[in-house]
Amino acid sequence: MAQTALPTSIDFLAPPVLYNEQGEVRTVGVEIEFVGPSAEKTVQALQEALGGRLIEVDPHSFALKDSAIGELTVELDSRILHPGKSAGSQKGVLPKIAALFGFAASYLVPCELVTAPTPIDRLQELDRILGILRKLGAKGTQDAPFYAFGLHFNPEIPRQDAQTLAAFMKSFVLLNPWLRREVSPDRTRNLLGFADPFPADYVRMIVSPDYWPDIPRFIDDYLEANPTRNRDLDLLPLLHHLDRDRVRAVLPNEKINARPTFHYRLPDARVSDPGWSIAPEWNRWVTVERLAVDREKLDMVGSTYLAFEGEDKSWANVVEQVVRS
Repeated sequence: MAQTALPTSIDFLAPPVLYNEQGEVRTVGVEIEFVGPSAEKTVQALQEALGGRLIEVDPHSFALKDSAIGELTVELDSRILHPGKSAGSQKGVLPKIAALFGFAASYLVPCELVTAPTPIDRLQELDRILGILRKLGAKGTQDAPFYAFGLHFNPEIPRQDAQTLAAFMKSFVLLNPWLRREVSPDRTRNLLGFADPFPADYVRMIVSPDYWPDIPRFIDDYLEANPTRNRDLDLLPLLHHLDRDRVRAVLPNEKINARPTFHYRLPDARVSDPGWSIAPEWNRWVTVERLAVDREKLDMVGSTYLAFEGEDKSWANVVEQVVRS
């Protein structure tokens, strides 16, 4: 399938389906983790560079609205430091304790910068954030042995139907050994237990050319094998959006924010590297989307996987040929 670049950039590739069911350009949210500057200092620098209105949610959580690249939030990545987000929290002593603890924890707890859903054809604009973070002295995964920071993409599903859901999942698990090799996860992530791969039995079940379940069965199968957020491609937000009751019956207390997006979790955010961009990681995700929409090739790769008897690293070599073809 021929590659198609976005009209405004040769660096960020367009997915094969650019528009959602409403005929609007699909969106993608981006999350970047880092340490160094405080959440407040970071959002002030973003406002200076991008404009917009700064809103303080709490001493360690800030929003920037109406900026040149849309809405952003920056906060210390720890829920206990943001008592206003917890059910039943009250004003008074608890927020004060959280604020004081947050100032101490800021040396160890990463900040998380989260963009609002951004039209995919404007994704290249988000690379501007990296330059602002570098200028502030933000540190990424490569800057210390114990830094385990991530980059996450939240691409909107093109169609909210069973076939699209299954096709994307098939494509991802088939390409995952190659994706993991290309990303070259920092060893720290392995030591700290970064996302486990999908169970082998589950992968073999879903890549079968005969596996095209309806949404209820897909959700049941997924939850039985993956009752966790600890996956490279976390489907829980999407499945919660599609069938809240089904997900909550299995995971009543898990922190899940329902949204019609995939949650692709990458283990490496190299924000201090002058040559680092989110483009290569995004383009590999586009490879997943391209295989997902090519039903004939998808079934062929699934059948090949089921007949393959080598290790994951060998399969990565095999599937790379599919990616390059």
